Amino acid sequence: MLLGSHLSISGGLYRAIEVADGYGFDCVAMFVRNQRQWRASPLSAEAIATFVEVRRRLKIAPVVAHGSYLVNLAGKADVRRKSVAAMRDELDRCERLGIEYLVFHPGSREDADEGVGLIADALNGIVAGRGGRTKILLETTAGQGNCIGYRFEQLADILERLESPERFGVCLDTCHIFAAGYDIRTPDDYRKTMDEFDRIIGMKRLFAVHLNDSVRDLGSRVDRHAHIGLGKIGLAAFAEIVNDRRLTAIPMILETPKGADAAGRNWDDLNAAAMRALVQ
Repeated sequence: MLLGSHLSISGGLYRAIEVADGYGFDCVAMFVRNQRQWRASPLSAEAIATFVEVRRRLKIAPVVAHGSYLVNLAGKADVRRKSVAAMRDELDRCERLGIEYLVFHPGSREDADEGVGLIADALNGIVAGRGGRTKILLETTAGQGNCIGYRFEQLADILERLESPERFGVCLDTCHIFAAGYDIRTPDDYRKTMDEFDRIIGMKRLFAVHLNDSVRDLGSRVDRHAHIGLGKIGLAAFAEIVNDRRLTAIPMILETPKGADAAGRNWDDLNAAAMRALVQ
């Protein structure tokens, strides 16, 4: 199991690497710029050099960047224009930092079919004429509001329209797919859902997993993350995930709530321990 968590870059991008090492993680997820603003300060040569050196020394790999929550490639004209610019900037940063994956939420639009086309067109434009090794991963969504990507078919439709398919893949979020109606709570349910994923999207396109239990019930289409084993999904599903041989080399990223429990124990430590205890 390649286990990590989404960690803060407060104090510098390299800090996420150092904190990941302190937890004993293999990999890490992080933002590469302020996720709540359209504009971002330039990435300095010093920041890049420090990040690369700290990562080389601590051997944290892979690194999974998460795109800005503002990005909506299926949005109205002005939002879509800003989203494309932000995605280009984030991809540039990932390439300069040597980051393997950039995960983003596909977008939201009332007409989902129209939205799928807009997302694919935007992604084709973003990677057109450029090299690079960073893969862009479309994240499965919970289906809140008009969010696209809560059905495997929607993600498959986007992927089929991409002109450089080798640059793209999928990140599966356990809370999101559960909220979207894909049950994984029992071995049979897990197998059925992953078989459906493989049939529609293909396991070869899966490059990252977000580990989250769910506050809300199956099919609620509400994106509310819970600690591992303390939500509506339960530990049995996570035991299936960590012991699925197809996922051995895929980074598994905790996106559970931060902070400490009533006894003052850090939740990243507790959630990591819960996952490690399930490995057979």
